[in-house]
Amino acid sequence: MTDRLIKALAYNDEIRIYLVDATEMVEKARQTHDSWSAATAALGRTMIASTLLGATLKNKQDKLTVRVQGDGPVGGIIVDANMFAENKAYIQNPHIALELNEVGKLDVKGAVGTEGSLTITKDQGLKTPFVGQVPLISGELGEDFTYYMAVSEQTPSSFGLSVLVNPDESVQVAGGFMIQVLPDVSEETINELEKALANMTPVSTILEEGHSLEYLLEHLVGKGNYRVLEEMPVSFKCDCSKERFADAIVSLGKTEIQSMIDDDEGAEAECHFCRTKYTYSATELEELKARAE
Repeated sequence: MTDRLIKALAYNDEIRIYLVDATEMVEKARQTHDSWSAATAALGRTMIASTLLGATLKNKQDKLTVRVQGDGPVGGIIVDANMFAENKAYIQNPHIALELNEVGKLDVKGAVGTEGSLTITKDQGLKTPFVGQVPLISGELGEDFTYYMAVSEQTPSSFGLSVLVNPDESVQVAGGFMIQVLPDVSEETINELEKALANMTPVSTILEEGHSLEYLLEHLVGKGNYRVLEEMPVSFKCDCSKERFADAIVSLGKTEIQSMIDDDEGAEAECHFCRTKYTYSATELEELKARAE
């Protein structure tokens, strides 16, 4: 099974729908951060929403950064996404497992918290990136992203985000959808859509039963009532490198670099997103110090 994202239009092009199966991507993030069930669900839902939003970007160099900062035990979550459905993710406190909530599901609200903010930064190559921020209204994240789109970007949307975790902490399924109504949408279409969403089977159930994204699409809008525009693979992919960390060390200045040489005879840097470690010998630090001068 390979993760993928589908972009489609439905109801005579009155509705835009993006759907994603992100099981392998979220599992890779879980393994990278050694996250436990409630943290995995919170991180996974944020990654799914970020992937869906990233797919709306228009240019290759555009980047989107999502920050969820609640008062729950997982602390901060950061996800970087691009238009190619590639993203990297970080969670402050990955070792969080909670009792199931009142409906027997993973307690994402308990992990994230209900006080805090959802911030989205879009770097589209302009002088100043676009930054939108809203308070958390739920902590379950689907409602929070829906609220963000309505308030910050004035785009009526609906998110469905699902992560199912096995007893051994591995991710069984992870996926979701984003529906957006386009200008000139009819009242009839909105009513049909609201009815479909109200009676919807959870995304995790549909994926767990082995159904495809096309089946999910039909479940939402009806057979033959959509057209697929594009599909693409989805991946957890970090763009860090030893060279980029070297640039960061150079920016610290020669005094700081000299103290690294004197105190530790070298340096080690770790990427927050992918946990890759980069080591620099005293000789390499001398070269970086020369660059800093």
